[in-house]
Amino acid sequence: MSRSRLKVFFDGGCRPNPGPIEAAAVIRGETYLFEDLGQGTNSDAEWTALIRAFDLAQSLGLNDVELVGDALEVVQDANTALRQGKARSAHEAAFLTLAAKARPARIRWIRREQNLAGIALARLHPR
Repeated sequence: MSRSRLKVFFDGGCRPNPGPIEAAAVIRGETYLFEDLGQGTNSDAEWTALIRAFDLAQSLGLNDVELVGDALEVVQDANTALRQGKARSAHEAAFLTLAAKARPARIRWIRREQNLAGIALARLHPR
């Protein structure tokens, strides 16, 4: 019997941009929020979310994870860093350090409205 990969949803943001960074991860239906992560751009927030979600999955002892997010550029850059085995930024270096411990099975882009972590972050800031 085959088992499916465990999806780890991630999303980050800052209000305003640039501004204070926050991030969220959703694993097995449980939401993890990370606030007070310093200052940065939306790109910094998305990278921070990916790194925090991946680190959290590893600390929970989860293997064969599929990292799922709606930041296309971050997903593409993380996949490139994995493929090439080298970092072009501090964010990529932090990600590759985690990947050296346990490589993610996949990093995949989804639409914003499908991202459970993004939905959790949006609930923090009702309109």
